[in-house]
Amino acid sequence: MNPDLVYLAQTETTAGFLSQNTDALSRIKNRPSGKPFLISVDSLQTLRSFTRVPKQHKNRVRRAAKITFVYPCALAIRVVKDEEHSQFLRKFKWSYSTSSNPSGQGFDEAFATEKADVILFTCKGFFEDKPSSIYKLGKRKMRKLR
Repeated sequence: MNPDLVYLAQTETTAGFLSQNTDALSRIKNRPSGKPFLISVDSLQTLRSFTRVPKQHKNRVRRAAKITFVYPCALAIRVVKDEEHSQFLRKFKWSYSTSSNPSGQGFDEAFATEKADVILFTCKGFFEDKPSSIYKLGKRKMRKLR
């Protein structure tokens, strides 16, 4: 599997584009290249390679499902708990993730399949669910962003 390709897969919450190549994701979504992407990781051990979790929030991060945390280093990272999505991520350890729709619009399967290099079908098919919650973690406080 090539980490530079763009994969279309069903994530925990929506059909999404996954890749380790931010330029390819930005080009597909027509977004500014400086706008950051969410990082999906396969385990807490992989999370530790990106950032340090503030001591006050370690249990919260470990137990969280479908929640993205923005850490003090300004990275938005989600530890994936969904088994099917996690199986895919184990091959790469981590991946940048974004929804598979044009920026600011709803899910369009035709757009998603046209733009992806590799399409990963599951028995569930592709669907759009409620987006994940996003929390910004400080050293002591936590603030809900979405």
